[in-house]
Amino acid sequence: MSVRVKVCGITRVEDALTAVRLGTHAIGFVFWTQSARYISPHVAQKIITVLPPFVSVVGVYVDPDPKWVEETCSVASLSLLQFHGDESPEFCSQFLLPYIKAVRIKTEVDLLQYAARYSSASALLLDTYVEGVPGGTGHTFDWSLIPHNLSLPLILSGGLHAENVSTAIVKAKPWAVDVSSGVEVAKGIKDADKIAAFMTGVRNGESL
Repeated sequence: MSVRVKVCGITRVEDALTAVRLGTHAIGFVFWTQSARYISPHVAQKIITVLPPFVSVVGVYVDPDPKWVEETCSVASLSLLQFHGDESPEFCSQFLLPYIKAVRIKTEVDLLQYAARYSSASALLLDTYVEGVPGGTGHTFDWSLIPHNLSLPLILSGGLHAENVSTAIVKAKPWAVDVSSGVEVAKGIKDADKIAAFMTGVRNGESL
């Protein structure tokens, strides 16, 4: 299977369409209001309506109120949820959509135990730990910390860009990769050339 690609932090129609045209499988919308890449569910819905079929639409949250998740799901017609806070498995599972649980990697994190706890998740997304920042740091972590026998599909995130994604795929062997700052010219503003170069890097990593 080819490595799937999600471009996260989309805020503009043109960026979403460019990402899909270049081969992206999923588009991520950040519904955490403190993020520089925050988008309202109504604006996200306008972007989603122009996307072609078979593109996953992901809502990203950090310790949200359940009513906010329900509202954004309803307004934006999401297909997948992604939780970046301290949400419990019970919290994540209460909505009528599959979910991804993000883990910020530190040396003391037991990923096998984490995967067992969140066995109801569709995948684990591994991101870089930076104190006080729940995601989108633009920094990589030590990929050798990833065990090879995780019980859930692995989505690799954290500081990925065109120059390192091939190496990341070879070392971590993820089901998918997630990129945001690595294809931006400013927070929330994507660059077509950077997305194209990133997709080339993904294909190169698959062939190694």
